[in-house]
Order: sequence, then C-alpha cells, then structure tokens
Amino acid sequence: MRIIIAGGHGKIALRLAARLKSGAVGIVRNPAHVADVEATGAEAVLCDLERASVEEVTRIVEGADAVVFAAGAGPGSGAARKDTVDRGASVLLADAAERAGVRRFIQISSMGAGKPPAPGRDEVWAAYIRAKTEAEEDLRARDLAWTILRPGRLTDEPGTGLVRLAPEVPPGAVPRDDVAAVIMALLENPGTARRTLELVSGDTPIIDLVATE
Repeated sequence: MRIIIAGGHGKIALRLAARLKSGAVGIVRNPAHVADVEATGAEAVLCDLERASVEEVTRIVEGADAVVFAAGAGPGSGAARKDTVDRGASVLLADAAERAGVRRFIQISSMGAGKPPAPGRDEVWAAYIRAKTEAEEDLRARDLAWTILRPGRLTDEPGTGLVRLAPEVPPGAVPRDDVAAVIMALLENPGTARRTLELVSGDTPIIDLVATE
C-alpha cells in the first residue's frame, strides 16, 4: 500500500510510518523533520498544508491507496492555527484526494468533537474542538470511503494492542502506539468506511474489534 500521511512528523504519524515503512509518504512542512520521517523507512515530502494549493497536494496524493490526516497545530498554537491546520488542512487534503481519485481517507480527530466544548475550557481548546468538528462534517459530506477516528487522551506509554473502539466510549487515555496500530487495521479493513469511532485503551485485541466494526 502507498499511504500518504499528512502531518508526517507527528508522534502518531511517525509510529504509523514505521509500521508501513516504504509504503508511507509523510508530508512535512519543516525540512528539519525530513530525516526523522526517512528514519522510519518512509518517504518524506515537503509541503506546507497551510499555504499549498490543491493542485500541489493533488500531485502528492496521486497514485496513493489511501490518505491519513494526522496533522494538527499542536500545543502552544493559537485559535487561528487550529482553524487553518485542524480544519483547513483536512479540507485541502480531502479536496486533493477527490481530484486524484483516492477514495480511502482516515481522519484522526479527537474525543469531544461533535459536541460543544466543555464549560470552563479556554478559547484555544474551544477553537480546537470547533475545528475538528467542522473537519469531520466536511468529510462526511464527501463521496469518499472515510473513517473518522477519535482517540482519547494520548500518551507515550508502550502500546498493549488492547483497546475499546466503538461509535461512543467513555473518556479515557490511549497510547499513541495503539492509535497507530488501529489506523493500520482500519486501512486493512475497508468495511470500516463511513464510520466515526472513538478509541481508548480497553481489553479487546485491536484486530478483533476492527473486524467487527
């Protein structure tokens, strides 16, 4: 499989690329991040998704089997970049996928998307949830084989391969290792298309859960 990963230097993206190895293409905007992507065995492509044209991104996506949106503005970014990255870059990648005829699209969203931000959260968090919600809504309106994955609180603990995956699960944490493993399983199981799934640690093997979703 040739899989395009937007946000290729992110912690989940690097773990996914390491699983895919030469089948992965990580999109990064910082030249300093190329070596880290290539160290996983993947290819790195320089492209700033906040400034790129749809034509430029379409050229990157052409010939791929699937795309994975794993980009995010990240900690320390303001409300404006939550919109331009977490929403805008996802919309751009979906536009490019449609133009290139790449139907499989995995979007990494967040638990909490689709609902109003919890009372007491700050403006940046509200902007983040709003951006993720709008990115989801945009994707659902498209004729793509999309799957939206909403992980819980992300940790760097070693993965266990045991998770809870369903349209709605109680809040919780999940290792980034296990998120990458779930994405791999979703890519290998096209029957999961057009599903929105929440993910936290649990007690069921990933492959068993994905096969039933």
